Amino acid sequence: MKQRILSILLGILIWDAAFSQSQNNPGSNHGNKFEQLGQILQDPNMYRSASGAPGPHYWQQRADYLIDVELDDSKQRITGNETITYFNNSPDPLTYLWIQLDENQHDPNNDNNKINSSSLKEQMNYMDLKRIIGFNEDLGVKILKVSDERGNALKYVINHTMMRIDLPSTLQPNSRIQFKISWYYNIPNRMTVGGRGGYEYFAEDGNYLYTITQWYPRLAVYSDFQGWQNKQFIGAGEFALPFGNFKVNITVPADHVIGATGECQNYAQVLSSTQLSRWKSAQSAKEPVEIVNLTEAKKAMGQKSKAKKTWTYVATNVRDFAFVASRRLVWDAMATYIDGKKTMAMSYYGPEAYPLYRKYSTKVVAHTLKTYSKYTVPYPYPVAISVEAANGMEYPMICFNYGRAEKDGTYSEAIKYGMIGVIIHEVGHNFFPMIVNSDERQWTWMDEGLNTFCQFLTEQEWDNNYPSQRGPAHKIVDYMKLPKDQLEPVMTNSENIINFGPNAYAKPATALNILRETVMGRELFDYAFKEYARRWKFKHPTPSDFFRTMEDASAVDLDWFWRGWFYGIDPVDIAIDNVKHYRMNTKDPAIENKEDKKEYESGLYDIGRERNRAAGIKFAIDQDTSLKDFYNKFDRFEVRANSVESFNDYYNSLTAEEKELYNSKKNFYELSFSNIGGLVMPIIIEWTYADGSKEVERIPAYIWRKDENNVTRVFAKDKDVVSVKLDPYRETADIDESNNSWPRQYQPSRFELFKQKQSIRGSSEGSNPMQDARK
Repeated sequence: MKQRILSILLGILIWDAAFSQSQNNPGSNHGNKFEQLGQILQDPNMYRSASGAPGPHYWQQRADYLIDVELDDSKQRITGNETITYFNNSPDPLTYLWIQLDENQHDPNNDNNKINSSSLKEQMNYMDLKRIIGFNEDLGVKILKVSDERGNALKYVINHTMMRIDLPSTLQPNSRIQFKISWYYNIPNRMTVGGRGGYEYFAEDGNYLYTITQWYPRLAVYSDFQGWQNKQFIGAGEFALPFGNFKVNITVPADHVIGATGECQNYAQVLSSTQLSRWKSAQSAKEPVEIVNLTEAKKAMGQKSKAKKTWTYVATNVRDFAFVASRRLVWDAMATYIDGKKTMAMSYYGPEAYPLYRKYSTKVVAHTLKTYSKYTVPYPYPVAISVEAANGMEYPMICFNYGRAEKDGTYSEAIKYGMIGVIIHEVGHNFFPMIVNSDERQWTWMDEGLNTFCQFLTEQEWDNNYPSQRGPAHKIVDYMKLPKDQLEPVMTNSENIINFGPNAYAKPATALNILRETVMGRELFDYAFKEYARRWKFKHPTPSDFFRTMEDASAVDLDWFWRGWFYGIDPVDIAIDNVKHYRMNTKDPAIENKEDKKEYESGLYDIGRERNRAAGIKFAIDQDTSLKDFYNKFDRFEVRANSVESFNDYYNSLTAEEKELYNSKKNFYELSFSNIGGLVMPIIIEWTYADGSKEVERIPAYIWRKDENNVTRVFAKDKDVVSVKLDPYRETADIDESNNSWPRQYQPSRFELFKQKQSIRGSSEGSNPMQDARK
């Protein structure tokens, strides 16, 4: 019993300590939301400074790969041999290494298949049932051999998606080790099993599209802030990887086209002379040049060569490597320039995507590189590739997107903008996290949120009328008004998020947009955001580094903002509770007596008095006039000489400055606001005046610092105000706009009855006016 009581007390103390991190002054109406983050952030040290910059002793590991891989198109299998050179740049001696085997996610025995809840519905389709029964396929990585550079076997242990290699001797600081791994795995059907990599089969022509990702055993990150990042891969949390150099030899059927991370070293051997000539012309082309055209792709789809070719790729200072392989690919390319340095923007796509990708994809790639480079750091790599794969996933220099037309070549507006948006997003991931290399498995928002924010900027610079779905403040309202048991802070581990898209993508992107447009202003924000990217390019930042850099480079205290938007789940709901109108007492009897008379007469009003008069009641003083005296005839509001004299004395006693204020005839409005939602934000007021003009006034969020629930502020105006509105441009994500106006304004809501349909990701759906116009 004593032990149980001790455990309860200990639990209370732990909870209390954690709670005190976010509540500095619990139970009070102030001293919480504006306190500094303090112990919530990691302590600065010699590796990471208090400014948010890398410290003087910052270090990170490196892993280089030499890989030979063959893709078997008849068995849908990957077979590989790799030599890894691992550099221990840390101050720690290492006795083992952790390797990621992400493809074990698909192993039927993996815990990934047991940890997600499921339920039965009244209607279940084939895929619903297969997910319950399980895909009893021979999936997952098969390790054939792990050995040192001399061929001696190394001991290893596989724990689901992680493999520990036990070193025969300690790997000392500032030393390196070289070892080899041989493996194979059966490529999963990505369209049924799911996942980021795999194959898609096209029954109409009997060919496969292979997107080969997370395909080789690769080093986990060992860092100063957490040691090994060996958290299991179960799907949502993506990847934490060290930088290194790659040389990869990819053997495929001779008629397959390869697109990959890095630069191909042997185009002269794998391309026809015509294709090689096209590639050379693309180096200076201002429009995309088809290296492999649609006619050649369709011809290869029918012939299906049995011969083989090996494509060799080299990539420097990257964190990963991925490739696409298929005989049913068109490939186009053109040069784009970032700060005078040439990058080849390229796209690979099948016949079903040709009408969209041929027109847009490569140009969207180029636009994305230029826009992101403007707001972050110049794109450093020689290549950027977009692949149509009914998908959305990113790797260094290559990404997989969606966007397919109808059989007749038409497409909907929805699929056009969806395709452009996903290309921008996935190409943009080259910056976050491929260059600014955050830990995706722990903090999804650090790559998805920051990238979605830059995606929004890029979409808006593509087309001023671009229908962006993430970034504008009002677009996040439906998520933020959800019940709190369906919400979690942005600072939540990737695997524990319920509404993944709104939480990790949309909310942080919205927060950054609000920071830029409403809290900091573009000039301060853009400089600080660019400084963060500059400081942490090719390094491993944490949230603390981001938060500190944004403040350090701008001189704006943002701890209240990080608390509310990233560590909390409160929504924005600021209400106008009351508006009082005051005018200065002029002391002029000619003016004040009239006002006093109105007030006096309004005070006499009574419904009974009015009805008595209407009923024709004969009042006593009217029937007997002797009852009337001086006061029945007295005009209490008459302007008298002594009052005028008194006013003149008062006015003449005023200084010049006081007379100027007196003659201004200011109107004073006292506005009362309440913070119903809990998330403190600036108060943005739109005044509408009697003459029809409008004025917008902005009050910083710091007005809430001494009372986080209710504030009152008086405003002096030269004109008469007829209405007041909060957040007129919908820039604070206020979840209830019905309390934002004085007088109150109510708008009817609309609803739509719709039927949900499912189709392959990226296929043309929704209304298709282009198709209708052809009928």
